Amino acid sequence: MLYDITVPQFTKMLNNLNHILDKGAQSAEARKFDVDVLLNARLAPDQFNLIRQVQIACDTAKLGAARLAGKEAPVHEDNEKTLPELKARINDVIKYLGTFKAEDFQGAHERKISQPRWDGKYLTGSEFAVQHALPNIYFHITTAYAILRNNGVDVGKKDYLGEMPYKK
Repeated sequence: MLYDITVPQFTKMLNNLNHILDKGAQSAEARKFDVDVLLNARLAPDQFNLIRQVQIACDTAKLGAARLAGKEAPVHEDNEKTLPELKARINDVIKYLGTFKAEDFQGAHERKISQPRWDGKYLTGSEFAVQHALPNIYFHITTAYAILRNNGVDVGKKDYLGEMPYKK
């Protein structure tokens, strides 16, 4: 169950993030300004810029899956400065997420998950997935979306949500 609500959702949302970044690049080109303006944009002076929002979304996905499965995640240096570098990072994380199987999450519900900044406190895997990992990835992708939208990029709710598995 934890696999089903994390890895496929992380993957979908990172693909949606790729899509809205592409729309940002198209908008910058059409409006004749450097896409770096968007990459360095932020909604508030004390908030991270678009580059950092993408980096954190990627970290949330890879570290969330790795911690739930009891595995080591790949390390990224947080040195991306260009759109192609950001997209390469997203694609690298999507590829990494593709290595997970539902069986990797056996016992994840009760696994104790901590992070250095939690000062020795922990969450169970279920709590971590539902109360930290999922809200965190949504927060940072929503913020990336809002930065682009605030800068006039034509993105909408369908871009954020992506393809839906409709049934007939």
